[in-house]
Amino acid sequence: MENIKTVKLNDFEIGGDKLTILAGPCVIESMEILDETARVLKEITEKLDINYVFKSSFDKANRSSLTSYRGPGMEKGLEMLTQIKAKYNVPIVTDIHTPDQAEPVAEVADILQIPAFLCRQTDLLVAAAKTGKIVNIKKGQFLAPEQMRTLIKKVEDCGNHNILVTDRGVTFGYNNLVVDFRAIPIMQQFGYPVVFDATHSVQLPGAAGDSSGGDRRFVPVLAKAAMAAGANVLFFEIHPDPDCAKCDGPNMVAVKDAEKLFRICKDIFELVRA
Repeated sequence: MENIKTVKLNDFEIGGDKLTILAGPCVIESMEILDETARVLKEITEKLDINYVFKSSFDKANRSSLTSYRGPGMEKGLEMLTQIKAKYNVPIVTDIHTPDQAEPVAEVADILQIPAFLCRQTDLLVAAAKTGKIVNIKKGQFLAPEQMRTLIKKVEDCGNHNILVTDRGVTFGYNNLVVDFRAIPIMQQFGYPVVFDATHSVQLPGAAGDSSGGDRRFVPVLAKAAMAAGANVLFFEIHPDPDCAKCDGPNMVAVKDAEKLFRICKDIFELVRA
């Protein structure tokens, strides 16, 4: 971990001696849900002295069904994220799916996230890199961790060294993901902070037929294991009422459970670095 570059974001550094958490609802459903989640998570992370970045997606382009809820779209979604950013003074991370989204989204978001299924799309990576914003590349479920080196280089070759890489499990047979925690130190060798996505790692892709399943019981287990393996950052999708969420409900954490989970993860993070 000694050779990992820290990535500056506002008044804190990602990848240093202080835990950073990216968290929020999977997709934008309403202003009320965004506001409640941001308010509580900001209070928790300030109390625990954790760096916090608010996450939610204006569009979930990769859905199992044509009728699945995708979000309010870019224009309306960015308006809502702008309100959250201003009200709670939190940085924002959100997904982009096409190269033309990079510049307008970069006007609001501090971190542009490349979805796992799109991580090899060169035009998307280049467009994100050219904004100068932090680019979070999520490792595809179909890639070995060693293969992230070439994706990182695409961003570096555009002159952008503000990079995060995220592990979210790997496909294991049909409708299942597993986590190989060797991926964390392997990807750290490339010199950038490694994020562990604890909620998508318990997803069961397509297991519910016309939607993905999941098992949130294992989120704390994987998050704690990732901290023990030396991950620099944690990613959680968190919702006031996951069972009623319009996307990824089975693998999201309830807002009421966030403080205990964050506290334990921070303790392990600090113990590993002691």
